Parts: sequence; C-alpha cells; structure tokens
Amino acid sequence: MKQTESGIRGSYWLETAPPGEPAPPPSGDLSVEVAVIGGGIAGLSTAWELVRQGREVAVLEAGRLAAGVTGHTTAKLTALHTLVYDHLRRTRGPEGARLYARSQSEAIRRAAELVAELGIDCAWEEAAAYTYARNPERVAELRAEALAAREAGLPAEFVTETELPFPVAGAVRVTGQAQFHPRKYLLALADDLRRRGGTVYEGTRVVGLTEGEPCVLETDAGASVRAEKVVVATHYPVFDRALLFTRLSPRRELVVAGTVDEDLAPRGMYITPEQGTRSVRSAPYGDGKRLLIVTGEHFTPGTADVEERFARLSAWAGDHFPGLTLTHRWATQDNDSTDSVPLVGPLHPGSRHVYVATGFGGWGLSGGIMAGRLISDLAGGREVEWAGLYDPRRVGPVVREGASFLKHQAQVARHFVGDRLPSVTGARPQDLAPGDGAVVRLGGHHCAVHCDESGRLQAVSAVCTHLGCLVAFNRAEQAWECPCHGSRFAPDGRILQGPAVKPLDKREL
Repeated sequence: MKQTESGIRGSYWLETAPPGEPAPPPSGDLSVEVAVIGGGIAGLSTAWELVRQGREVAVLEAGRLAAGVTGHTTAKLTALHTLVYDHLRRTRGPEGARLYARSQSEAIRRAAELVAELGIDCAWEEAAAYTYARNPERVAELRAEALAAREAGLPAEFVTETELPFPVAGAVRVTGQAQFHPRKYLLALADDLRRRGGTVYEGTRVVGLTEGEPCVLETDAGASVRAEKVVVATHYPVFDRALLFTRLSPRRELVVAGTVDEDLAPRGMYITPEQGTRSVRSAPYGDGKRLLIVTGEHFTPGTADVEERFARLSAWAGDHFPGLTLTHRWATQDNDSTDSVPLVGPLHPGSRHVYVATGFGGWGLSGGIMAGRLISDLAGGREVEWAGLYDPRRVGPVVREGASFLKHQAQVARHFVGDRLPSVTGARPQDLAPGDGAVVRLGGHHCAVHCDESGRLQAVSAVCTHLGCLVAFNRAEQAWECPCHGSRFAPDGRILQGPAVKPLDKREL
C-alpha cells in the first residue's frame, strides 16, 4: 500500500462538501412550533419533513450541520443490516422483521425521491449490499439470514460469488440499495428547509429541557427556546430522564480510505461480522479512480490502542487491495440498543410533546431518514404501522434481551469502579511524551493530563460530566473518551461528542 506524500487527512465527506450557508446561534430567545436538537441525518430529516407539513421548525446544532456522526459515516444506505433479520424473526416474529425491512426500505426510497426532486448533487449510486463470511462454518448463518430477509420482503438471496478480490464462503445479497455523499445531501436538505421557512442555528448547544406546554430549552449561551414539541436527535440522548443510557452501548469504529484504479474497485457494499467487522465499498473519485472506504476494528470509546487498530485496518486494506493509495482516515461512533432495534418515538412513558431518535447500531443513514418520517407523523397525530416496533417505551423486547442489558450495565460498573484503582491511575505528568495523555491523581482528585506537541502540560478533571465515569485518552484522535456512555472531550476539556453537555473542568497542575 502506497502512502501519500502530503499525509493522511480526516473525513472525506467533510473535506469535499461545500461549506454551507452560515447559521450563527440565535441572538435572543425563540418561540417555535417544533425545536429539533441535532443537525445530523435524523435531526435534519425530521425537521425537513415537519417543515414540508407546514410546521414552524428550528434546528439547534451544537457544532456544524452534518459534521458530527453523520459527517464521519461510511455512507451506505441499505436495509441489509449485517445479520439482523434472522434475529428479528426469532425475537419479534415474522411481522416484526417485515416491518423493519419495510420501514428501512421506504427510507431509501424517500432519499432517492428527494435527490431527484431537489436535484441534489451527492454522487448518488444504486448498489447491491452484501453480508459475507470467509469462514465456511458461518454459511448456515448466512443462509438463515438470506431466508429471513427474503421473507421480510427484501430481494435477498444467498450467493457464493462476489466481486471482492478474495474468495468468500457465502454472502447475503440485496439489490436496489444506495450509496451517496451524506454531507452534500444534508446541506442541500438544510437549504431547502430554509427556503420553506425553517431556521437553522449552529454552535448552539442545548443544556436544559423543561417539558410542558410549551416546552422550554436552555442553551449554553443562556438563550431560551420555547416550543410546542421537541425532538432530541443528538445521536446519544443528552437528557437522561428516560434512562435510555441503560439501554445503549457506545462503540467507535475506524475508517481508512484511499484511491484505487476504477476497474479494481468493488461497486457493491460489503460487510462481514468477522475480524471485528470489515466493511468495504467505493465512491466516485475521478481520473480513472475510485475512493475505497474500509471500516472495522470497533471498540468501546476509551478502551483501545487506536493507533494499533488503525495500522491493522490499513494493513488489511492494503493486503486485499494492492495499489491502494491511502489518503484519509477517521472514526465514527454508534450506539447499539440492547434489543438491536433503534429507539424512535416518545422520549419516555410520560412524554406528550418530546420525541427521541437513537440507537441506530451503525445503520444511522437509513435509520435517521426513517426516524424523520416516523416522528413527523407521530407529531402530527398520524398512525404509523411500525411505530410500535421502534417505540422507546417498549418493555417486552428489552426483557427478552436481558443478557445484553445486564452485560452493558456490568461493563459500566466495571469502568466506574475499576478505572479509579490506584494501579490504573498511577502515571506521573512529567513522564508524558508529546501527544500523550493519562489520568493521574493530583491533590486527591482524578485529573486528565495531556502533553501537547511542544511539551506543554494541561490538566482537566477526569470525571465525565455526564454520569461520573473516568475518561481515558485516545492518542490517535487526541481526545478524552468516556467508556461508559461515549462522551468525548478535547484535551482542553471542550465537548467533542455527547451525551455530556458540560465541558471537563480545568485543573491546576
């Protein structure tokens, strides 16, 4: 594998999208019909659907539109979610699997309609999706998945031949799926939302929610937003009153990308659960090249040697696609629900005006578009066939998935207690090399100390402001990460990713 002379860059989607129309924070208090918190695929899809219905909508985004999780996706738009249908058939019955397939497929069709209707230049390509395995022992599993997906209504079949440059034992293939440039798509959606009367505010972090008639949101700048209805589309919910954090497990996944000759690039979208996941697809690049995008090496935030994982993923890509010129690398973050189905609907059993969309388990593009249509219909009082499947208030499926629930809680407890042991926090600030970080005890407090490239030390509290777990340092991405619920912070304590809504406090060395 060849390296570029100019070095490896970050997210390809962020680098190659237009800057977008400026959207400064509100200058004062606001009053709208619907406030949507979060400007990713779920938030913007929901806002657009509501504006199209004639609602007065404001989108409140803590950073930049489509620059968070959506800006770091692999950009596959498919209803084939690895091995979900056989699982759903067993846990939710054939009808549950059918509703899942139909809702996800309708999301893909909705995106295709909007690309055509709005004339969005987002490198839209129809492609087949594959779930493959190289281990012959998994063939029965793949055959069962193909059968379950076909019974659920997808054009699925079991195959043994693919265009990958290596043999497979078998694969599930579903045709009629899609891939695209997600940020170009969403920025176009945001522009159309504005043309229809909606408003967008970037750099606006929501830190408080009071439910009522109206609901009242508080921003970190002190502004208040009154809204008849609120949608929490922040990937991981920033409000804990529904205790959804007990049903969500965060995981990060690495992405490497680079150019290959057009005739060597796969045109389908491939994923395998083997080797800690390997996902492969390609995107248009020009000059006889395509951009190969390889994903894998998933891990819990704050728990892995990320540089080593990047190296392993890059080596796998180079070994399987000779001539690959690596140009980009980034990481994405997902939340898995304990019962493998997203949580989309009323925030909690008592909610009358607040909705949530979360737990997409790595399939947030189709899931986010689905959530936009589902929530907009629920907010308008319309019945949706699959509302019960995704309802966050569901209890039965969670009980059946009790093992996953208990495993997640045990992991959280282990980090909350174990990460505080002296043997874990015994590093000394003066021993840190440039670019390193460590949790140390200073004056009886756990401090997260970082050494920048010039050798300067800076310290912040190591206690995550979400629910109090200790953060750990990710050297590859230069970030403090919470292994319990996935909050991420810059070395100086600034929030990079929620659910935390407050930065880490600064500490004196």
